Amino acid sequence: MSNLYVEVDDEALAEAAEILGTKTKKDTVNAALLEVAQRHKRLRALEQLTAMAERGDFDILMDKRNYRR
Repeated sequence: MSNLYVEVDDEALAEAAEILGTKTKKDTVNAALLEVAQRHKRLRALEQLTAMAERGDFDILMDKRNYRR
């Protein structure tokens, strides 16, 4: 764990704490950083799925006979 001393916007921190449901400043900052990283990963996954859909990779699923008994 790193110690980092920065000035933060108190209003933004309070709003983030309310949204994230955190109690301390430390928990709020850590939760916000984690949320940003997770959102980025989800965005990349969505972009990959979109590319697959555009290539037609899921077309086989349009006919239930292809995946149901």
